[in-house]
Amino acid sequence: MGMVRLTRAQQQARTRAAVLSAAALEFQEHGYAEAKIDRIAERAELTRGAVYSNFPSKRSLYLAVLLDSWPHRPIGGSSAGHAGASPTASVAGSFAASFAASFAAAEPAFGVAAAAEAFARVWLERLPLTGDTAAGAKLRARSVAGVFDDEPGRRVLGEITRLEGLLLGLALESCLPPGGRRVRLAEMILTLLHGADHLAESAPGFGDPFDLARACGHLTSISLHDEWNPPHLDFIPAARACDDPWEPPEEVDDGVLVVLGARRLSAAEEAVRAADNITIAAVTSDPAEIGALVRLRVDGLMDMLRQIFPGGVRPPVRIITDRSGRFADAIGAAVGDDAEAAVRIRGGRIIARADGRGAGHAAATA
Repeated sequence: MGMVRLTRAQQQARTRAAVLSAAALEFQEHGYAEAKIDRIAERAELTRGAVYSNFPSKRSLYLAVLLDSWPHRPIGGSSAGHAGASPTASVAGSFAASFAASFAAAEPAFGVAAAAEAFARVWLERLPLTGDTAAGAKLRARSVAGVFDDEPGRRVLGEITRLEGLLLGLALESCLPPGGRRVRLAEMILTLLHGADHLAESAPGFGDPFDLARACGHLTSISLHDEWNPPHLDFIPAARACDDPWEPPEEVDDGVLVVLGARRLSAAEEAVRAADNITIAAVTSDPAEIGALVRLRVDGLMDMLRQIFPGGVRPPVRIITDRSGRFADAIGAAVGDDAEAAVRIRGGRIIARADGRGAGHAAATA
């Protein structure tokens, strides 16, 4: 038989897969800080240049390894048979499935405490195993601790976490008893769960995941007096009326499309509180690192929420990680970490536009 000739795309895909596989082993053995690109290239039987032609930096490669394994595949091989596995791992899936079934059968006849506990159980599936090395524990937990220690990265992480709090808060707001804003509650739950992640990395085996999950449920009984009324919104210029063609890169329902840079993600709530059917397109000037970080964290959280709330959060919010800036280009918005622009779409036309701080609110109230 003659030799099969690979296309350029096939060869690139094979090279990328080889690099990711080698990098996963390198990061698992040595950790992010001590990992070496030269060793990754040697493991993959490639040149250093071949690695950098696919991933511009070690940080982008580390994030690609985490994304490649999301949401349920263990890094560096199966975890089956490992001693000391998290006790939530074997039951969290069935717990989430039964909760989701009750959600679908009797929406919205379920309690906020049960929802918070169900979410915590799904989150805690990723706790490191007691036999994991320090480096392996970070990979299993999809941890970026120590990866974004620079000021731009820390600022973006703050914005991402605020967006996570909003999304979890919206989900909890759909639960009984009916109430107002639950974003502060969501932020408390995320604080506890992120703390559990970090503690499990540094002190494996400490604490009981079931206790942590129940604690998240009990947090819902705390009165937080959660109010949201940013005073600056009263001074935001109104959106500009228009009648422009709308040619989206993929289907987007009528409603409001908000383009937000990675350093402005927390502004999503300004649109969400003003209208239904919000689409958030997250953009960045650094898709390989900052864009990958947004995808890892936000897409991961949405995946967990879908396991508990099959119908999604209410009001419906769609999050798009706009890696190539297609949605920004479609509305004529800048692509950058401080970008903020929005349009209202109706009947396949853009009927209002807004730019700058508060753009999402302005378009949502147009």
